[in-house]
Amino acid sequence: MDIRSGNGFDVHRFAPDRELWLCGVKIPYELGLLGHSDADVAIHALCDALLGALALRDIGYHFPDTAEEYRGVDSRVLLRKVVSMIEERGYSISNVDVTIIAQAPKLLPHIPQMIATLADDMKIAPDRVSVKATTTERLGFTGRKEGIATQATALLIKAL
Repeated sequence: MDIRSGNGFDVHRFAPDRELWLCGVKIPYELGLLGHSDADVAIHALCDALLGALALRDIGYHFPDTAEEYRGVDSRVLLRKVVSMIEERGYSISNVDVTIIAQAPKLLPHIPQMIATLADDMKIAPDRVSVKATTTERLGFTGRKEGIATQATALLIKAL
């Protein structure tokens, strides 16, 4: 069996007049995240973890922010494309772990839907998807509510 792990990290700043999307779920909040796509910082970190596990570079390489076709794109579309890349190489996703770092908004009520959405897009069982939220105790840019950071880890397997 071939086992591969990868990690990802992403940051987006808050901006007015934007929707807030995390793990493919619209979160009610007065600010959204700034980005070329829908700026789903959690899916972006997850894509980087999945791509990194197979040494396939990063999300910006495959879906550059200079490409008009990705302007405003739903990040779930990008995640599903990454999953296809994994499957084309004969791998499957064993499990993923996503940590969202944000002082606000409170995310606990949304985590079950985030898990279900990611599991569906990755074609894996929900018990193979971990989504957690934490604060930085008001320290740094996330603590000052300037944006959100996310880190993700993925484990891929291939039967030989």
